[in-house]
Amino acid sequence: MSWEFLSMIGTIAFAISGAIIAMEEEYDILGIYILGIVTAFGGGAVRNLLIGVPVSALWDQSIYFTIALISITAVMMFPGNLLKHWSKWGNFTDAIGLAAFAIQGALYAADMKHPMSAIIVAAVLTGSGGGIIRDILAGRKPLVLKDEIYAVWAILAGLIIGMGAATESWHLYLLFVVITALRVLSYTYKWKLPQKRLNPLR
Repeated sequence: MSWEFLSMIGTIAFAISGAIIAMEEEYDILGIYILGIVTAFGGGAVRNLLIGVPVSALWDQSIYFTIALISITAVMMFPGNLLKHWSKWGNFTDAIGLAAFAIQGALYAADMKHPMSAIIVAAVLTGSGGGIIRDILAGRKPLVLKDEIYAVWAILAGLIIGMGAATESWHLYLLFVVITALRVLSYTYKWKLPQKRLNPLR
């Protein structure tokens, strides 16, 4: 039950995120659907490549494709004045998708008996891969590569699941809430990771 719930939440959150950004960039209707689908499933496709799952396994998730298409269609039907508030709620939606997909990706790798390193990589790629692809296609600097704390929370989810500290459904739901809350706090209070800058040539 936890797996399906997290997959559904992550699919809806990232499909909406991709669709909204496509509308911000003034894509046509087909572009909106494509960017929404790529955002929702891009991270899972990259994860599957790296942990040895055929990419074609994505086509077995017809229910999630349907959910993504419905979510994108619903967003396009929203009145324009509601979409103006996306800048306020966009990061929150992205935080939900990050948490849901990071946990789902870690569970995927853990169920395949992969080592801790692979579980963490699966969490990061599933949680942030779709967003990276989305931002690149939209001509934006990927959020995960900025100085905001983003992928760190996916790493944390992977560590907790890899250590076997979240084995029950309620553990996973609690972890989902915690990761989402940490991401919200990090962009609200502008938490940043240390940076190393090169001195400009004189």
